[in-house]
Amino acid sequence: MRPNHPPTGAQPIGHPSNGRGKTFFGSEETAEAQTAQEVLERFEKKRSYSGAPAALITVIAVLAACYHLVYAYWHPFFALDHRALHWLFMSMLVFILYPFTQKRSPRTRMSVFDGVFLSASVGICIWIFFNSTAIMNRAGAYHTQDVVLGAALVIIVLEAARRSTGPAVPIIALVFIGYTFLGRYLPDAISHRGYTVERLSTYLSLSTDGIFGVPMGVSANFILLFILYGALLRKTGAGQFFTDVAFALTGWTKGGPAKAAVVSSTFFGMISGSSVANTVTTGSFTIPLMKRTGYPGHFAAGVEASSSTMGQIMPPIMGAAAFIMAEFLGISYFKVCVAAAIPAVLAFFSTFMQVHFRAVSLGLSGLPRSELPRIRDAFAKGWHHIFSIFLLIYFLMQDYSPERAVFWAILATIASAFMMSLLRRESLKTFLRQIVEGLSEGALGSVEVAAACAAAGIIIGSITMTGLGIKFSSLVVDASMGNLFLALPFTMIACLFLGMGVPTTAQYVIISSLVAPALVQMGVEAIAAHLFILYFGTRADITPPVALAAYAGAGIAGSDPWRTGVDAFQLGIAGFIIPFMFVYAKELLFIGAIGQIVLALVSAALGVTCLAAAVQRCLLMKTKWYEAVVLYAVAFMLIKPGLATDIIGAGLFAVVLAWQWVGRKRRAMPAIDHSTQPSA
Repeated sequence: MRPNHPPTGAQPIGHPSNGRGKTFFGSEETAEAQTAQEVLERFEKKRSYSGAPAALITVIAVLAACYHLVYAYWHPFFALDHRALHWLFMSMLVFILYPFTQKRSPRTRMSVFDGVFLSASVGICIWIFFNSTAIMNRAGAYHTQDVVLGAALVIIVLEAARRSTGPAVPIIALVFIGYTFLGRYLPDAISHRGYTVERLSTYLSLSTDGIFGVPMGVSANFILLFILYGALLRKTGAGQFFTDVAFALTGWTKGGPAKAAVVSSTFFGMISGSSVANTVTTGSFTIPLMKRTGYPGHFAAGVEASSSTMGQIMPPIMGAAAFIMAEFLGISYFKVCVAAAIPAVLAFFSTFMQVHFRAVSLGLSGLPRSELPRIRDAFAKGWHHIFSIFLLIYFLMQDYSPERAVFWAILATIASAFMMSLLRRESLKTFLRQIVEGLSEGALGSVEVAAACAAAGIIIGSITMTGLGIKFSSLVVDASMGNLFLALPFTMIACLFLGMGVPTTAQYVIISSLVAPALVQMGVEAIAAHLFILYFGTRADITPPVALAAYAGAGIAGSDPWRTGVDAFQLGIAGFIIPFMFVYAKELLFIGAIGQIVLALVSAALGVTCLAAAVQRCLLMKTKWYEAVVLYAVAFMLIKPGLATDIIGAGLFAVVLAWQWVGRKRRAMPAIDHSTQPSA
């Protein structure tokens, strides 16, 4: 659901008001919004259209959104038919919006080359749609036409992925294609008998095991609808509502704007299209506010970037990879959300506490309450946004499919927005414009994910054909000598390196197909292995040297990108440790007795608090170097499962806390001037 690049149409949302017609920024408001838009445009790779072409793109996008809504309720077609129509719409938008090259291709119109790719893709998809039954019936005995059109579709998908997600994904896909051809010439450990062009092209293009396999099915059935739901929430004002609530709740506390940034960015990240877009959208007003209250620019940008990446791991609306995970594991999406809940809360809590400790260290205070929105006013204006979210959670808890649950949530969003427009006496034209823009942005925001899923299908198909998954799992087990404590770091490094150049969805598909079976073989719970891979895939956006979200925040803050990336990495450091925690303590995934789960949660929460204090070198006040060392030790004792280490860690934490409390009391005591005391 969340590509690594900003979705089309992502605009800075309105700046939060204080409920009295004022804004936080004053004269700086427009300048900061313009800065955010400039940063977003630097990361944007799409063409810019106006006039009739722009209207035509909107029509195509709205038709795509409406088709997927219709399919979500009625399911009029079989899987291959539906996925072919999904790719028809998505590929049209890819070749309309993304130029062949960023420097030489026209930026305001299509080229002839684009038209050729678009026409070929649409033609092949229509041919598959009308001939799907015959194609499936002659599986294994394909005609020359099947081979030619299948090979052409593979090329089209690779080009679409290159334009929209960058060169990394298609290059990896080409490596796997080469592997299928050259298997007999490779070392015995990874060799296979090899496949012909005829066999590979038809398998990848004309079955539900390649391009139109599980990733594309998830994109067509779930991802587009959830992105559509997020776009409609944004357009109807949910982003403003979440931001106002966050500032009302936390803006007045120590370092309040930074805490509000963590809260609002995490919630807004659940309905935004990417960590980069989320950073520049909410960051356009949170970063200046953090700087205004005394945070350094690089730290303010790091807070925003770190918080913005958490949307992909925060239930109930997680990233696209979570939906694919549910399909891979054969479990409901709701069960994935339940398993992901405690780790996501711990990651959020760690960042929140780091922000608090930095505020204590710098002696910062919050914003005056007069400059903040009132919680009552915020809910009076935006209470209806909660209804559709609770409805979504309710349907998921009732074991509805994510597709059907989000369908009703979308209808509830539209209905509630319509009722509020009537109550506020807004024009019908304004309401319709919001809905049309939401439908359009939802479809446009799905394009990159669809292209990544199509290319991932090529990779999955190649792995399935050759049996590479089993071979690679054996290699991982052998390389780690069967030791989990070696296999997990290997997996982490692979995820981080691949995630630096590949969207999260594609990265998860590749690594989970190759490595997850090995982790399961070593005794890791299946869902823990998959979540482990997902977590480190999301960390790439705040891990230097390719920390895109951090660099986007640096552009708004005017700070050094590298230093911002380091701060974002530090603020998100719990996200690098929590995956190891839930692998060894499955209670953190809601697996086990309730007493064990509560004990694991309390221990882990105290552990990430100590980690946050150690990283920021502050608890009740600035820590000495030896106090920080003890806090690091305590953090790892509490993070490691085991009652003995928990007791020792809690005891050491109590000692450090008491030492700091006494030290703060001494510092607060007024000094006694003995020269003024009467002599005995």
